[in-house]
Amino acid sequence: MSKKEHIVIVGAGLCGTLLGVRLAQRGYEVSLYERRPDLRQVEQDAGRSINLALSHRGLMALATAGLGEEVRDLCIPMHGRMIHAPSGDKWLSPYSGREGEYINSISRPGLNALLLEKGDSYSNLTIYFEHKCVGVDLEAASARFVNKDGVEVEAKGDLLIGTDGAGSVVRRAMMAQSTDLLFNFSQNFLRSGYKELSIPASATGDFRIESNALHIWPRGKFMMIALPNLDKSFTVTLFHPFDGPTGFRTLNTPEKVKAFFQEHYSDALEHLPELETEYFTNPHAALGTIKCYPWQAYHRTLLMGDAAHAIVPFYGQGMNAAFEDVRLFDELLDEHNGDWEKILPEYSETRPQDTNAIADLAVDNFYEMQDKVDDADFIQKRQLEMKLEQQFPEYYSKYSLVTFKPELSYHEAMVKGRRQDEFLLQLVNETPVEELDLSAVLEKVNKL
Repeated sequence: MSKKEHIVIVGAGLCGTLLGVRLAQRGYEVSLYERRPDLRQVEQDAGRSINLALSHRGLMALATAGLGEEVRDLCIPMHGRMIHAPSGDKWLSPYSGREGEYINSISRPGLNALLLEKGDSYSNLTIYFEHKCVGVDLEAASARFVNKDGVEVEAKGDLLIGTDGAGSVVRRAMMAQSTDLLFNFSQNFLRSGYKELSIPASATGDFRIESNALHIWPRGKFMMIALPNLDKSFTVTLFHPFDGPTGFRTLNTPEKVKAFFQEHYSDALEHLPELETEYFTNPHAALGTIKCYPWQAYHRTLLMGDAAHAIVPFYGQGMNAAFEDVRLFDELLDEHNGDWEKILPEYSETRPQDTNAIADLAVDNFYEMQDKVDDADFIQKRQLEMKLEQQFPEYYSKYSLVTFKPELSYHEAMVKGRRQDEFLLQLVNETPVEELDLSAVLEKVNKL
């Protein structure tokens, strides 16, 4: 097929912009439409960013577009979880027992701006901001937009790709033809939501708490996390129920919020000088999982990223999974020489198994982070995993399989990791870690 085919992408977030860049690099004519203004030219709204954790899968995808090195300048390495217990004690739980394995805290707007700058360098990629998608013709691979002046414009391509997020207009068009497409859709919300706060840099311009860690205050049915920023601040996120004694709707006065933090997050309180202002200014929002199938229609329209598989943020893999979508799609372009009638069905058939797996793992990790990271058996299991990874680099914990082994699919990582977790938890429940023969443990793990 001709490389001069025109591809229309709806949504210039992280996934859509990386996809646009990669397709432009391949020589396609690409039109990328975004409903919001250019984020490089407007001030970002507070309270809705949730810092991102960039790991091996995302870096691998960025490298295919020649951005592997540039993006590292935006990253702060995080070597593990810094657990803050209710007593005020804290300890670091490393992500890996191998040298050089860590995840990276990165700003969503900063990374999106880098991708947009890369996109601007290609004459065959045009980005249209403030164009709200109001309709889609799946068979014609066309979409209608209303621009900032209220004028309706139509974009028609040889292929239409929806990367327009969890509220995707392109996906809704598929849902409207559910009988014809046999389209399945599910949306499941957690009973908890999130609200953002911030820890500013100190008076001397330094980090107030350890910079190379993801901080977590696990409290059973609720928790708080904090990720570092390049300006020496931390983005703090509360994950609480909406209702009940610890819910956002219950903590509805400055007095209640202050008393609650003094009781449950006391060691963080001194680092949150704008707590009351931010708590009542920044919104709280829902967290949910979206699954659907199929992702393609009529060999002309495709879903990708959150439009196809929105997940909760507790494995740090939402962005990484979306970037991996782009990388695997890119590989199919090579395999099938740009033949959409082969590429789209194969992509739609093979990829959902993996994104469903990471969605399920992310929900599992939500409960683990809230309630398990300071549990005695869980701590023993993590110590055993660290010892195994340090002594036998070929061993990978479930977390490491997902985060540091991008050549392994999410589904394979989930199946293998869950088996290992079950076995190791039983083992440490019966025998202290220091009494275990690590070689024997590894042999048994390999037989699983």
